[in-house]
Amino acid sequence: MTANKFAISNELNIYIDNNIEFVNIYVYILARIVNLLLYNMKTNKLQIQQLDKRIELLSQVLRYPNPVTGWIRAVRSALGMTLQQLADKLSISKQGLSDLEIREKEGAITIKSLREVANALDMELVYGLVPKEKSLEKHIDKKARELAKRIVLRTSNTMKLEDQEVSEERLLRAIEERTEILKYELPKSLWD
Repeated sequence: MTANKFAISNELNIYIDNNIEFVNIYVYILARIVNLLLYNMKTNKLQIQQLDKRIELLSQVLRYPNPVTGWIRAVRSALGMTLQQLADKLSISKQGLSDLEIREKEGAITIKSLREVANALDMELVYGLVPKEKSLEKHIDKKARELAKRIVLRTSNTMKLEDQEVSEERLLRAIEERTEILKYELPKSLWD
């Protein structure tokens, strides 16, 4: 029996020796994948934090409603500029500018047109997307919590059918744990 153990141990050592290069390559690839995943997660976190700083500033603008007439007409009127004067700066007709003002008021103007008008007025066009929660982190948290709840409750319902119901406290803890995992991983399914 001792000879048998020695033979098996010897065969295992030979197998490992013959495949050590494969094992080393495999471990190296796994380490690279883990490093890339961690780098991407850190990069995403940094991008979110940087965008949240900008969003915080933009969200303050939401407190003030847009001018009823639209920005183009409001600024033009405040400057005492006629339709013809601004139309000339844009190299379009007076009617063309009037149409732009109407489209802006209706929300049907393009960003390109707004930028051209801003340039003609020696101004900058400022735009951005602000989550309803006022930060990307809060937006991600909300979406992760919604998805976590769906996942956990689906599992819970299956367990109920199998007569393995889980307590309310355990369900809430599972939702919290799943939420944190989803926020960390940011899977594409978060946005379905």
